[in-house]
Amino acid sequence: MRTKPFVTGVAVTKPIPPEDYLASLPVVRHLRAMGELPFRKNVTFLVGENGVGKSTLVEAIAVQAGFNAEGGSVNFNFSTHDSHSELWRYLTLSRGTTRNTDGFFLRAESFYNVASNIDELDRHGGGTRMLIESYGGTSLHRQSHGESFLSLVEHRFGGHGLYILDEPEAALSPMKQMTLMCLMRALVDEASQFIISTHSPMLMTFPGAEIYELSDAGIRSVRAQDTEHFRLMKQFLNAPEQMLRYLELEE
Repeated sequence: MRTKPFVTGVAVTKPIPPEDYLASLPVVRHLRAMGELPFRKNVTFLVGENGVGKSTLVEAIAVQAGFNAEGGSVNFNFSTHDSHSELWRYLTLSRGTTRNTDGFFLRAESFYNVASNIDELDRHGGGTRMLIESYGGTSLHRQSHGESFLSLVEHRFGGHGLYILDEPEAALSPMKQMTLMCLMRALVDEASQFIISTHSPMLMTFPGAEIYELSDAGIRSVRAQDTEHFRLMKQFLNAPEQMLRYLELEE
């Protein structure tokens, strides 16, 4: 089953003080110029070099959508380090005609904190059902980073949900990235939406996804094969010796 996206666009609608570093962030400048960045597909990737602001934007979308800044569902409210930006305060999300009934925000850098919070809630709980049962039944700390992340997607993501992921490939081998794509396909078929920041050329090839490449020059919708990430990876794998020679790394 496919539906239109739950979040159909994002725009900067409130003035940002010129002295705020956010005002000079490339993605913010381009968003202000274009009016709204539309989300037309059930899977949207934001790609680009470090520093353009893709993770900052993904985080701000998640917080504006009601998720905890460090990750988790809308019911998580823990905070271990107040490091998120205030960009969410200046954003407006456009919504579709239907609302999601599930959702989760994953930040690779703070997933450890989410796992710790789940264990902590279960230790001090008192309900008839342990929270960890919704995550596969085994503490996420007792699994490898990649295993715990896939366990989260497989057992906690229930469909008809809004899932916002910040660089999920950080935890996953190439084989596990393909596993993630299979899980995503099943969830998209159950009327889910994904908004993902990534550097992974493999994930970018997800069928039917829209890819926005963010750069100092602007924001543009591209094919996976036309992203700088894909081109560089292909060039390297096709001729690693030549690339190493170019980088002067050969012995």
